[in-house]
Amino acid sequence: MKKTIPFLVLTLMVSCGGSGEEQPLENLDKKSAREVTLTTVTKGDTVYHITKQTIWVNGEKITSQTDTLTTTLAPKTWATDSTSVKLNEIPIYVTVQ
Repeated sequence: MKKTIPFLVLTLMVSCGGSGEEQPLENLDKKSAREVTLTTVTKGDTVYHITKQTIWVNGEKITSQTDTLTTTLAPKTWATDSTSVKLNEIPIYVTVQ
């Protein structure tokens, strides 16, 4: 496991960094890849957090799945400043393993 982490970090640095130029997603090689799309949709006082995943192996799409989490627009907490927080405006953090 300890040998895998530096290799993964090195792989991410090489594939994501390097030239400093951004490459459009349409031009990325999908021969063997996993694409994850995060979307937030607000309808009334409900927020839908939609995650769509597609997996390609050897140029062939093998599976696709969509998951939806539903929350209220404004969380109900005891804090006095929580009315200014809306769940469709908070940042999205992604962890890659």
